[in-house]
Amino acid sequence: MTLAPNAQLPDRDHSPDPVPGAPARRARTTPPWWFMAPALLLFAFVVLVPSARGLYYAFTDWDGLDPDFSFVGLDNFAEMTRDADAVQAIWHTLLIAVAITIVQNAVGLLLALGVNSAIKSRNLLRVLLFAPAVVTPIVTAYLWRNLLGPDGAVNSLFGAVGLDGLRQDWLGSPDLALWTIVAVIVWQYAGYSMVIFLAGLQSVPPEIHEAASLDGAGPVRRFWSVTRPLLAPAFTINLLLSSIGGLKLFDQVYALTGGGPGHATDTLSTLIYKDAFTLGEFGYSIALAVVLTIVVAIASTGQYAMLARSERAAS
Repeated sequence: MTLAPNAQLPDRDHSPDPVPGAPARRARTTPPWWFMAPALLLFAFVVLVPSARGLYYAFTDWDGLDPDFSFVGLDNFAEMTRDADAVQAIWHTLLIAVAITIVQNAVGLLLALGVNSAIKSRNLLRVLLFAPAVVTPIVTAYLWRNLLGPDGAVNSLFGAVGLDGLRQDWLGSPDLALWTIVAVIVWQYAGYSMVIFLAGLQSVPPEIHEAASLDGAGPVRRFWSVTRPLLAPAFTINLLLSSIGGLKLFDQVYALTGGGPGHATDTLSTLIYKDAFTLGEFGYSIALAVVLTIVVAIASTGQYAMLARSERAAS
């Protein structure tokens, strides 16, 4: 093959230029929102519309039955500040949420550290400790109500072993009922927290612990400096789940004590139920529900922001 004096060989390192006039095909980057339309419409019909209508009723004096009601503005919310039962229920809700969050996660972490060891029965222990979490909460509550009654198995056991001084009216005493509820919740869900912590522990490379041991770090030092930072995601999940669950707790409280004795164990959820279905004050009860929603939203958002910041710092 001969070349003209000014001709050049083709550049084999570069692809040929595109044919003029042939538009490049653009990749689809926009998701097909219309595929989501049926689910969004159903969600709006089931959740958004009732929520918006309920928010409107919070500013009325509706009794739940009469179609004629009046718009009262912020009167329902102002009434909460004067309602001693509502103030006490808010305090109980926060107290239960904080107690459950701290105790449940502490117990769950200790259980996870225990069953993460090389003991032979660790698999059986994991199943037994997690089993209460899969039982329906209302069933668990009725079981413990029978066990903790004045003539229940707990008091009978204390009497049988000569510890009559420990016999108590666990659910009938205003001083003990609230903490008894916390103990029942921790008993049921500590295993759930344990599983999440256990998943985090098993993701920690053993080489890191071996290196820390060679450097002279003891068990406590290894946990605090090596294991704890790597468990930050597990802490975030557990703390959020337990705190949100504690703030909206209803089933166990209502089945164990019904909010009693008196109002000693009333939470916002039980008070909302009583005001709506016992007293017929639907407008006021919905206003309480709005306050509960705001409390949960603020608590979960603030807690997530702090935990995410600490998680990033640990990583």
